[in-house]
Order: sequence, then structure tokens, then C-alpha cells
Amino acid sequence: MGPDIKLVIALQNLDARIGELQLEISALPKHISAIERTLESHIRKLEADQAALAANQRERKKLDDDIKVQNQKTSKLKDQMMEAKTNEQYRAFQHEIDYGLKEIRKAEDRILDLMAESEPLEQNLRKAELALKDEKVRVEAEKKATRERTAKDKQELDVLSAERRQLVAELNPQVYSAYDRIRKKRRGVAVAEAVDGRCGACHMALRPQFFQDLRASEQVMFCESCGRILYYNPVIVVEPDMSAEAGTEPPQ
Repeated sequence: MGPDIKLVIALQNLDARIGELQLEISALPKHISAIERTLESHIRKLEADQAALAANQRERKKLDDDIKVQNQKTSKLKDQMMEAKTNEQYRAFQHEIDYGLKEIRKAEDRILDLMAESEPLEQNLRKAELALKDEKVRVEAEKKATRERTAKDKQELDVLSAERRQLVAELNPQVYSAYDRIRKKRRGVAVAEAVDGRCGACHMALRPQFFQDLRASEQVMFCESCGRILYYNPVIVVEPDMSAEAGTEPPQ
């Protein structure tokens, strides 16, 4: 395996890791936005529960005020009724008093309904407050971890980018130009291993003579099907130590 092949293999591995880091770095702000949106949904839920309870309390207060007004009005009507001169006046006062008492009962019934409704509203509000508190803690912890991860990724990316520049400087310019062109065309995979007489990327069979040349040559060769840079990595066979298996000392 020639030196240029070794360099482009190392370069592809480096570019793959650089791509992973760049993708992760670009995704992390989106992740923060997503968890912040989750927090906002908890805040909106709390605000909705607060608004529902406040509306309940406002209506109860208004009804209480209405009852006070009706009580005062009824009390005056009763006093006036005692001074009625005719039966018609008496009946008119009685009619107004009955109407006022009816309105008071309606308001009191509605207050009872609102009091019954307020209990689950208050429970929902307490649950929402606790959930928001827990969510804020979780979100802040996750945002901190995300920022730390981003900083670590950027630091590693700086190191790898420097290594890449060094590799490119050592690589034959024509080979690098071919590598860069193929990488852009083939979604980042410019180099492939020839395995069992086939291109490891496109899986097309290589011509026997081409495969033999690839095995023997140290020059950069390209797959005739997909155009990627090919390399052959021979299998290293480790011979067993027969003397060790036999329990004897190897000869000196």
C-alpha cells in the first residue's frame, strides 16, 4: 500500500469524524431550542391555570358584590313596603322583593358551583407550579450539558482540522484534488477497500487483472464502476507457534 493511499485513508477517517462533529455542533442549538419550547409549554400551561382560577375568583367576587347590592335593595324595599298606602303598592313592593331574593339565590347557587370548580383549578395550579419548577431544573441542567458538549466538540474539531491540514500538506496535490472531488460527489465516501474482488462501496466486481494490479501496485487506482479510490488491505495470517502447543522450547 503506497504512502498516498495511506494518507487518503487517514484523511477520509478524519473527514468522517469532522463531519460527525460539525453535524452535532449544528444540531445542539436546535436541541436547546426544542427543550426551551418544552419549558415554554409548561409556562403556558401554568398561565392558563392561573387565568382560569383568577376568572373563577373574579366571578365569585362579582357575585358577592351583586348579593350585597340586592340585600341592600331588598332591605329598603321592605321598609318602603311597610309604608305602602294601597294594596297595589304593597304587591308591587312584594314583587320587587321576590325578584331580588330570587336573584340572590341564583347568585348563591352560582357561587357554590364556582367554589366546587375552584378546587380542581387550585390543584391543577399547584401541579403546574411543581412541574414547571422541575422542568426548569431539568432544562437548565440539559442546557449546561449541551453547552459543555458543544465546547468539547469545537475543541476536538479544532484539533482535527489542524491534523487535516497537515495530512493535506503531505498528500500529492493531484491525489487530494481527486479525493476532494470524489468525496463531494459520493456523499463523503471517496475511498473504499477492495474486498473479495469487489469494490467495498459500490459492491461491483473488479476485473481480475485490475484486482491483481491493485494488489501489486502502490499507485492510486480508481474503481472502474463508481470512480472511488480503491485500496487493497491484505489479510495477515498469523502462524501458530507449534512448539508452544507441543509444550517444547523453541530452538535457540
